[in-house]
Amino acid sequence: MPASTEPQKLTIAVNERDSVSALLYKPTSKNRNSITLLLGHGAGANQMSAFMRMFASGMAERGFDAMTFNFLYTEQGRGAPDPKAKLEACNRAVIQTALKKLKKNHLIIGGKSMGGRIASQVAAADGSGISGLVFLGYPLHPPGKPEQKRDAHLKDIQAPMLFIQGTRDPFGTPDELKAIVKRDRLPATFLEIEGGDHSFKVPKSVGLSQPEVFEMIMDKTAGWARDNLA
Repeated sequence: MPASTEPQKLTIAVNERDSVSALLYKPTSKNRNSITLLLGHGAGANQMSAFMRMFASGMAERGFDAMTFNFLYTEQGRGAPDPKAKLEACNRAVIQTALKKLKKNHLIIGGKSMGGRIASQVAAADGSGISGLVFLGYPLHPPGKPEQKRDAHLKDIQAPMLFIQGTRDPFGTPDELKAIVKRDRLPATFLEIEGGDHSFKVPKSVGLSQPEVFEMIMDKTAGWARDNLA
């Protein structure tokens, strides 16, 4: 689903030496809902991946100011993700830009896989200005290593969270995440993608086409955001 206009290109300073590019997908004026959705990409892609462009465009069509950005390592053409501190510093810089540029909007942060995890770590450390989080396939643990969970910080997040998780996700199933949500009494909502993997790809036996799955995810995200920020 294409956005009504081409995204606006932004350059965001991360520190005195480095900057990253961001894209702002603007909604149509008739259905604008005064919510910014800021999305980080996964570890193996950048903001120009097909999924990131599709999702940001689709959310803009649903009335959101949708912003994507590159982490420093992808901006600089490197393959391996930066250390935790650099990833978080980059995300914080983009958050501050989003808050200033769209200062009348509520801000929801998150992203695909690693992008969502880094957003959660930033929100756990300092949730100022953050009204919610959306996780598009939260990487709870490395595949085949369920004992290496990345969940200790989630209890420190105050804002409502939406987990969209495939039931075949090797990085963590909905049931694994629900156990953590129940244990820590987190303010979380779930959308389970039946048969979905880490990228929400589903087998034909599910009875939904891939575009229908993506539309369902975007509709759920839009409805959840409006309900929580009404």
